[in-house]
Amino acid sequence: MDHDAMDLAEARYELVISVDARRSGEYDDVDKQRMRERIYRVLEAAFTHAKVARDAVHMEDRGDGVLLSVAGRIAVTRLLGLWMVEVHENLRDENRGLSVPLGLRVGMHVGPVRHDGRGISGRAVDLACRLADSPLARRLLDAERADLVLVTSQSLYEDVVSSGGKFIEPAHFSSARLELKEGEVTAWFHLPGRPAPEIPTAAPAAPDADRADDVDDVDGVDDARDARDARDVSDTRGADDAGGVDDAPDVDDARRVDGEDRADAPRAHYTVHGDMSQHSDNVYQQPVHIGRITGDAGRRKG
Repeated sequence: MDHDAMDLAEARYELVISVDARRSGEYDDVDKQRMRERIYRVLEAAFTHAKVARDAVHMEDRGDGVLLSVAGRIAVTRLLGLWMVEVHENLRDENRGLSVPLGLRVGMHVGPVRHDGRGISGRAVDLACRLADSPLARRLLDAERADLVLVTSQSLYEDVVSSGGKFIEPAHFSSARLELKEGEVTAWFHLPGRPAPEIPTAAPAAPDADRADDVDDVDGVDDARDARDARDVSDTRGADDAGGVDDAPDVDDARRVDGEDRADAPRAHYTVHGDMSQHSDNVYQQPVHIGRITGDAGRRKG
């Protein structure tokens, strides 16, 4: 039997690694070439320091990233542990002094991989790529202002990460459900050199909502302070001060002449941002509490 034909027909269980650059579309042609050179320097130096032989690694260029598969003879723990540490440190070195630091999203999964003359294929390859390209991976990288985010499949976490190992800290991973083209899956997220990331539970506020807040604050005062100021004003209306003297004529007094309502008198209108109560024509037999103590002796109208 032809050995090459057998290799094409049979899948090999390998570790698939998908590496994508953050916001690659924002690079111009010159900077994109430099970005690509940095990615390869970071990855290849990490393989060298982790003592992973070059012939054990299949590498495909993806324009703004790299797709890799590592032969099964290489321990997966070495890639998840030492290799990831080296990738992170190399990336930090590359980013020193850059006004726009390079950010990488790395997806990992172990599964059957088929090789042919054009590269690799299989569901394991698809899943690793989907994990690296997931919206949550993008959001975490930006929200945490990190250089690198690693996303592993559920099976890789359970089979390898959960047991720990050199440079592998299971407690520094956080899980989340992802909706992919193939269906919903569980993935595990890790930011090298940091504690377990906090997984966002809600989408960011819509831009329209942000603009609405800006419209509310045209006076330069935030909404919370506006509410407090309005509440302070409403608490003083219709209430006597500590000395028993009205701060301003009661609204009802302005509408009454000789104890009778004036139909043509203007009615009061309120804009209330907090609690408010209005009292008129009530007779209190003793001091009562309605946000203040009314009166100091005898009968008093409120």
